[in-house]
Amino acid sequence: QVQLVESGGGLVQAGGSLRLSCAASGSIFSINSMGWYRQAPGKQRELVATIISGGSTNYADSVKGRFTISRDNAKNTVYLQMNSLKAEDTAVYYCNSLVARYRGDNLYIWGQGTQVTVSS
Repeated sequence: QVQLVESGGGLVQAGGSLRLSCAASGSIFSINSMGWYRQAPGKQRELVATIISGGSTNYADSVKGRFTISRDNAKNTVYLQMNSLKAEDTAVYYCNSLVARYRGDNLYIWGQGTQVTVSS
């Protein structure tokens, strides 16, 4: 069984920073991509940022220049450094990963979510 465990959410004032972490554990053969999504109340879940095994990254336009995604392959961990936070960044942030439990396998898994609240 493979699982993702997130940490680092909380309450911060507008303009502040937070760092989210997400660690994958279990029977993992390889990890292709890791990323972050978020869901605000009454809205659909949306992509925030992704990073693939080669290091290429992709960001939502709304967070470009403020958020940075990074990855520690040795620890199977992905990070999201969030700077210059705005009230509209308030949401539950979910970690997502495409993992292989064995050669040829592909499985999307989600973390349980971590709340980020930005006060204005």
